[in-house]
Amino acid sequence: MFRRSSASLLRTFSRQRTQFLTEDAVLATSSGSPTQRNDSLLSANNSDSGVLRWSDPRSYSTKTLQRRVLTSMRDVAQSPIEFEPMPPRRLVFMVTPEHFDVTYVINPHMDGKIGTVDKAKCIDQWHVAREEIKKVGVKVVEIPSKPGLPDMIYAANLGLPFPAKSGVEVYMSNMAVEERAKEVPHYAEACESVGYEVKYLPANIDFEGQGDALWHGTRRLIWAGYGFRTDLRVYDIISSAWKVPIVALKLHDPFFYHIDTALAILDNDTAVVYPKAFTDEGLSMIRTLIPRLIEVPESDAKGRLACNCFCPDGENVLIQAGSKETNRKLKEAGYNVIEVDVSEFLKGGGSICCMKMFSW
Repeated sequence: MFRRSSASLLRTFSRQRTQFLTEDAVLATSSGSPTQRNDSLLSANNSDSGVLRWSDPRSYSTKTLQRRVLTSMRDVAQSPIEFEPMPPRRLVFMVTPEHFDVTYVINPHMDGKIGTVDKAKCIDQWHVAREEIKKVGVKVVEIPSKPGLPDMIYAANLGLPFPAKSGVEVYMSNMAVEERAKEVPHYAEACESVGYEVKYLPANIDFEGQGDALWHGTRRLIWAGYGFRTDLRVYDIISSAWKVPIVALKLHDPFFYHIDTALAILDNDTAVVYPKAFTDEGLSMIRTLIPRLIEVPESDAKGRLACNCFCPDGENVLIQAGSKETNRKLKEAGYNVIEVDVSEFLKGGGSICCMKMFSW
């Protein structure tokens, strides 16, 4: 049985030097172009300690800008790995279930599911899930569902919050599919009602919020997916605005169209992962940066969306009931497994993690 190490992910990789990008090597995010590196423009600073740290570029001359969006093992190997702490999150937004249904197909999980949702059962399942979330000490803010927006229930996809110095900021999503675009204004209104600063991205850049952008526990690091619903270019904008490193992973299996269907951060050292959802290089990046991985078998990953579990506190894991092999591994790892039946919502391609937006 293993458990989190006291060192956590706040650790450093010993190396000979730290490399920075010169300002001329970075393309402006306003142009919509992703950050690029020109190796001829790289400069090196010797480190007295031989320890790499993720430094805030604002503390350096404007002539040096740090590469923050990592898309390859080479990027990881050349980058400092010490992540600043963040306050823990203890609040979720959830959309009420009255209008949930499967009325179209926009992911493989929906195929053959049109008209099969048991409305009474899904409402009961939602209320049980909400109460289980409350029991582990998380506040629930409810957003009323809207007619004609059956997927609005998957609140995780609607935006990405961040605890800025002036208060919580949230980037609203630009949904990749037309069927979900009208959900976003309702979530923006809910965010403004609790005092969040709402921010918008360029309209031509797709982004589906926490579906494709996962905070690493209580560390200022984002695990990001791209390839199906989110445009890689968005991460340069977010990284620049919030001064946070982002590890961007290409998704290549349509069953795992959001990163949160294949990866769940349990605490600062541990994650649940379905390896086949990622490229070989992407999986190597995960294994390099996350000390402990709990691998999910295909039967649980596809059949029960077990990677779409929710661990709000590093101790309790809410997960689809019946994920036997994954639940066994979680218990052996020392986690308190809370099985929740949200099987009606699996028909739309999401489980307990998709059903909430985790925030501060």
